[in-house]
Amino acid sequence: MTGPAADVVVIGAGIVGAACAWALAREGVRVTALENGVPGGGATAAGMGHLVVMDGSEPEFTLTRYSRDLWLNLAPEIPSEGEFRQCGTIWVAGDEEEFAAAQVKHAWYGERGVRSEILDEQALADAEPNLRPGLAGGLLVPDDAVVYAPWIAGWLLRRSTATLKVCAPVIGVDSDGALLASGERVACGAIVCAAGCSTAQILPDLPLRARKGHLVITERHPGFVHHQLVELGYVKNAHGTSAESVAFNVQPRATGQALLGSSRQFGDESPEVRWPVLARMIRRATEFMPALARLQAIRVWTGFRAATPDQLPLIGPPDGMDNVILATGHEGLGITTALATAELVAHLLGRESAIPAGPYLPSRLGVRTLA
Repeated sequence: MTGPAADVVVIGAGIVGAACAWALAREGVRVTALENGVPGGGATAAGMGHLVVMDGSEPEFTLTRYSRDLWLNLAPEIPSEGEFRQCGTIWVAGDEEEFAAAQVKHAWYGERGVRSEILDEQALADAEPNLRPGLAGGLLVPDDAVVYAPWIAGWLLRRSTATLKVCAPVIGVDSDGALLASGERVACGAIVCAAGCSTAQILPDLPLRARKGHLVITERHPGFVHHQLVELGYVKNAHGTSAESVAFNVQPRATGQALLGSSRQFGDESPEVRWPVLARMIRRATEFMPALARLQAIRVWTGFRAATPDQLPLIGPPDGMDNVILATGHEGLGITTALATAELVAHLLGRESAIPAGPYLPSRLGVRTLA
């Protein structure tokens, strides 16, 4: 009787799954990656590629800061096709109340060793001339960056030398391995579920909800926007628990295009564009950046983010399945946190970790599955 075909099966070849495959392969682990569609598809292809430190909670800050720094360390190795740009993030303050919040954020980051700079009204206008006059200022976080995540996912998979099976939907997992819709079983020692929203189809007891988003990309207009621009109300408007929300979020692409977000919807699992939501999102963006109205949109699309009740990912084994490690539930931060997630997955399989795994373990939510 032969042994398992792989030490570890990674389900999902988006940015999180690809990063996990790469991290495990560096430890000499034999990895097989199973992807329902194409590598770098799904939520990875639908996302903005923002690498950003977030401060919604201490665990969110720890994970995003650690991962962003891993991206900065990796940057010299990323080929030009990955479009890594350390453009920085400007959190834009619309009024004096938000400017005060920017100062609080600045102090909070400073206490934790994250570089940031307060921009007054004039400094903000100098940094981004296409923003509307009269904004109160903002906070520049210069070490934040952007990448073209679909290409990066494929690059990490190639570096991992993982065996890749595409068009291989997984319908179940157990102690022997992963069961494909075709009836084939891929035997392994451990399984990493990094399939985003699809993880809930494999393990339906998980507390995951699909959160839909819209994005727009414009024609090429080099120099139109220089930094990732996010309104300071973004966390409240876009990462809250309301069924539908929009927020101003614009990113410069290496192509000279502007990538425009952001919307969030619960309860809509159709990939169709919802024009009223899109119109709200664009109106919100032009309130901050009126000149966007002069650019031609060349593509609009939607995607789905896997969200958890406490807005932290599930990284670790669910109770009852010790051979399974979840790596899902990142919502809109999967690209940012992919590298740190991979390091935690490798830690749970035996490697040392630079940050504690406890805040992200599924047990915090009482996650159980049927073995």
